[in-house]
Amino acid sequence: MSIFGGSSSSSAASGNFNAMKDIEVRCWEVHQSGQTVPKAQQTHTGPVLTCDWSDDGTKVFTGSCDKTAKMWDLNSNQSIQIAQHDAAVKTVHWIKAPNYSCLMTGSWDKTLKFWDTRSPNPIDTIQLPERCYCADVVFPMAVVGTANRELLIYQLDNRPQEFSRIESPLKFQHRCVTIFTDKKTNAPTGFALGSIEGRVAIHYVNPTNPKDNFTFKCHRSNGVVNGMQDIFAVNDIAFHPEHGTLATVGSDSRFSFWDKDARTKIKTSEQFDQPLTSCDFNKPRGEVFAYATSYDWSKGHEGYDPQKKPHIFLRSCYDELKPSNKKS
Repeated sequence: MSIFGGSSSSSAASGNFNAMKDIEVRCWEVHQSGQTVPKAQQTHTGPVLTCDWSDDGTKVFTGSCDKTAKMWDLNSNQSIQIAQHDAAVKTVHWIKAPNYSCLMTGSWDKTLKFWDTRSPNPIDTIQLPERCYCADVVFPMAVVGTANRELLIYQLDNRPQEFSRIESPLKFQHRCVTIFTDKKTNAPTGFALGSIEGRVAIHYVNPTNPKDNFTFKCHRSNGVVNGMQDIFAVNDIAFHPEHGTLATVGSDSRFSFWDKDARTKIKTSEQFDQPLTSCDFNKPRGEVFAYATSYDWSKGHEGYDPQKKPHIFLRSCYDELKPSNKKS
């Protein structure tokens, strides 16, 4: 298995990864024993905000504050620029469809672009209502979250087409979005949305019952003092590839596992010494949960401690993510 190191994540059959905000993208090989071996690295000229794998696991796509997206060929260890925006590239997602392949990039320049990696010009450009803050793709569906709490759902068959546009079910700025699939058909059916206000929304695109869509609180302090409770941002959400349960990580320096169908919490971790900024499960079975810790600037520059370095942790997790026996 391969793992990439740093602050925002996604995954493919060959492993998990994260992007470093020191402008570097690094690759490790993870042995069955848990030992990690550094293999290679590439750089941007600005902080790296996002990464994704190609479907065959031979290439990695990265997006940066330098307004570019790059393709890193792991076999040759060569990296080339394949996309350009007018502002930072916040999300990159590789799309493997039956009749085409391309890279989708979302930017703070309020555009969503689609790229053939062999051409310097986008094959399609969609104007967004605001800056792209988060996105996810599970063919044939894409979900994009923008500033001002807007969510756009796209159909990716043939040319990308807007399917629907909704206002966020959460009252505050969203931070992350992750698509979930039907356990039987593996088709995308909805998404989980996390906000800065310690809350997650479970939203089905075509719910059989309106009550299927709900929100729940998370990443908050246990106690209430003088009528006040500490509330923390949800920084990332990942669904287990077999069980369909999910993990959330937050600025409260904890991760939690949840069963959305039973609407129950499975467990919450101990508190780490830094916020948890991203997470993912390895594919295809989800035996390993990977999560990253680093300062997320939620407490301003005065909260930054240069002695605390970013780390990536790997946790054996298959059994503890099994669904609850409780029914919602």
